[in-house]
Amino acid sequence: MSQHDPDHPEHQDAPDGTQRPVDPVAADDPDAATREQASVQQPVDDWTQVTRPQPVVPPQAPGPWGYPAPGQPPAAPRHAAPSARVAGWVWPVVAMLALVVGVVGGVVGAAGFRLVDEAGGERQGIVRDGLFGVDTATEAPLAPEDGTIANVAAELLPSTVQIIAAYGGDDRGATGSGFVLDRQGHVVTNNHVVAEAAQDDGRIQVVDQEGNRYDASVVGRSAVYDLAVLVAEEMAGEFEPTALGASSRLRVGETVVAIGSPLGLSSTVTAGIVSALQRPVTTGDPDSDTSYINAVQTDAAINPGNSGGPLVNLLGEVVGVNSAIATTGGGFGAEAGNIGVGFAIPVEQVRITADQILRTGEAQYPIIGAEVRTGNADGDGAEIQKVNPGSAAEEGGLEEGDVITAVDGERVTDGIALIVSIRTHQPGETVEFTVRRGGEERQVSVELRGQVG
Repeated sequence: MSQHDPDHPEHQDAPDGTQRPVDPVAADDPDAATREQASVQQPVDDWTQVTRPQPVVPPQAPGPWGYPAPGQPPAAPRHAAPSARVAGWVWPVVAMLALVVGVVGGVVGAAGFRLVDEAGGERQGIVRDGLFGVDTATEAPLAPEDGTIANVAAELLPSTVQIIAAYGGDDRGATGSGFVLDRQGHVVTNNHVVAEAAQDDGRIQVVDQEGNRYDASVVGRSAVYDLAVLVAEEMAGEFEPTALGASSRLRVGETVVAIGSPLGLSSTVTAGIVSALQRPVTTGDPDSDTSYINAVQTDAAINPGNSGGPLVNLLGEVVGVNSAIATTGGGFGAEAGNIGVGFAIPVEQVRITADQILRTGEAQYPIIGAEVRTGNADGDGAEIQKVNPGSAAEEGGLEEGDVITAVDGERVTDGIALIVSIRTHQPGETVEFTVRRGGEERQVSVELRGQVG
């Protein structure tokens, strides 16, 4: 089965959907054109880990308020001091001050976004606090008892948009889908929908359900994860943001809804089920060797133009970003079409990448700095072909010829499985590889490094 990028304009006229073999190379080896690096970003084995665990705070001496530190025995009880009466005029004054502070805080917060937005120039739309600095939806819009496809459509259609990216003159362009991330005018879509326009200084427009068009610019994008964040100033405050759920809670067979603009038909809703979870696939440009993810597979109808649109559960939460389809070739209008095998980027990766882009305008993925064979299909592990000098792999003790059979205890069958397993983590995290070397098995710990991409 081959995978086909539903929206990439350079490949829509190639209906066979064929995909060349991939032999990835580490990021530290730019001369190796037929291999991709065995490094990557966060999205695979454990989608529940979207933030780093907080460190355990050691016991401390009692603070100035007399509370004992964690792990310390409680202090001897003190005699309570007589409570003082508060004058009746105090509470109205406190309430008034709180109201003033709240109003001023709102004005300052809005002004802060504008200052970052205007001062950024080409980095328009960057928010230094990432997702914590924008106004996102925090609750599912639907209760379980209201979870019907019709209700999901009613809730999500106003927040789902069409993306039109024109470049290289009036005769070239790409169309896709996206969804509203926050009330500051940010929109999430696929990188491959806007990549050519971003590189060619083209024009990007966001079209809402009513057909209104808004000029947009790219805040940042990741080719590795096939994600991009746009900002359209005129949309700020005009649209309800979508609620982000968790693909880690999905079950095979669960109903999901895909929303987008397939074949240019805006505001289209299709429904299906979750067909599989943690399915390693390539996203974005089929000729790229870097875009590996552990995708959510669905049989909801996805066609060219759906890319970048939301895959939604029956609570109305986004659980993935529709990105690619499998095809046997042919299809309506001489383009490859839906055969019931579509793939979505898990929403946990969307959170991580969007947060990085909003903070800095770029996204990172983790690398170990080693070349790994991806063509082997014996399911016996991932063979390290080269360890780059000074890399994280070398510092951790990996050697050429090592066969990695597990990452943090989860089995690895081949090079691609190793790549997507590493990409479930973040730069700076330490992962443990189970390695077979000289007929013996050992554990090797490697602290992941980061690379922009």
